[in-house]
Amino acid sequence: MKRVAPVIAVFMAASMWIYFTAILKAYQKREAAAHDHPRGNLSDLYPRWLGARELLLHGRDPYSPEITREIQQGYYGRVLDPSHPGDPKDQAAFAYPVYVVFLIAPTVRMSFANVQVVFANLLWIITIASVLLWLRVLRWKPTVSITITLAILTLGSIYVTQGIKLQQLSLVVAALLAACFAAIAGGYLSFAGVFLALATIKPQLAFLPVVWLLAWSLARWRGRWHLLAAFGLTMTLQLVGAQLLLPGWMGSFLIAIRNYHSYTHNESLLQLLSTQAVGYGLAVVLVLLSAWLCRKCLPAAGASAEFSICACLVLALVVLTVPMFALYNQVLLLPALLLIARDWERLRETRTGRFLSGMTAVLVVWPWVASLALDAGLLAFPQNVILDQWKIPFYTTFALPPLVFTTIAYRLIQNERIQAVPVAAR
Repeated sequence: MKRVAPVIAVFMAASMWIYFTAILKAYQKREAAAHDHPRGNLSDLYPRWLGARELLLHGRDPYSPEITREIQQGYYGRVLDPSHPGDPKDQAAFAYPVYVVFLIAPTVRMSFANVQVVFANLLWIITIASVLLWLRVLRWKPTVSITITLAILTLGSIYVTQGIKLQQLSLVVAALLAACFAAIAGGYLSFAGVFLALATIKPQLAFLPVVWLLAWSLARWRGRWHLLAAFGLTMTLQLVGAQLLLPGWMGSFLIAIRNYHSYTHNESLLQLLSTQAVGYGLAVVLVLLSAWLCRKCLPAAGASAEFSICACLVLALVVLTVPMFALYNQVLLLPALLLIARDWERLRETRTGRFLSGMTAVLVVWPWVASLALDAGLLAFPQNVILDQWKIPFYTTFALPPLVFTTIAYRLIQNERIQAVPVAAR
């Protein structure tokens, strides 16, 4: 079975990529033509790249209305018209901290067509690297065959496929966080601080990991101050560099964030599953619950099992609470899913563990099963019939993050109970 696992993984991953190309993209093109929706390059990297190019090469403010209109020209194919009912609400403005331009700087003299090719290949590479880094954090050494299988399944997962298709920087942030936790597990705290600071190009994704790791560092200050020092120094360099490039940029950034939420009305997953008010309340409860569950991990070494489980819990919490639901952000569930796979037998020892792990497996597999069925349907049914069913692979989108969070929380409690049992009684 282990020998054929990579072949099965390739088959499943291929089904997902075919679905995105032959069904989801075809559906979007059909709807765009029917409702006169604009379609340009639709690369989420483009607004950041154009803003970086104009700032670094021409000294223009990437937050300005003029740059926003130029971004729309490339991203949507034309400037959006507020009076046109078919136009998207997302203005595609530059809504990142200015210091993101330092990461994009090497590409600003390239054509965007070439940048897209380079960035797509980079996303493939860093996603595979993320799998390997998380295996290191989890101290899991599967066979080569299983490792290859895990990498292929990750590349063919619905959230990574969407992230690569959209060229989302969330995958870069996920890789930076993987590098951060791997550096901690290896004892390289200074490198971890640098990676953590770089991950703040998407503050909404990095905020909770930053809080957790700063608390962890303070718990053993004498041995962990290197992480805080490196993080603080790197953040200072990014902020000072941004200020020198664009004086007063922070105010423009905050306005851009406010405007972004006003025209997109983005909500967290918890809010989408309930209401805005209830979602806020649930977020507070889950943050406090996570803090309580992770309290005993604060003294734990970076290479310990307790620390790795807490890392998985914190990243799953990010997916639940980040104030903008996007499927590609679920790449942050990768370490938790790897942990569940590693500890499958341990979880199956109890009825609760069997239920949680079993349901997680069902939700993880569903998008591949659905995409495979729709791909096969193209051979037997008219294309429009299949395109109308495009949502089916996304049916588990809302259910997976809460279930993964619950499973990891249970695994952490299970681990604490085992440690509480005297050695002689085990």
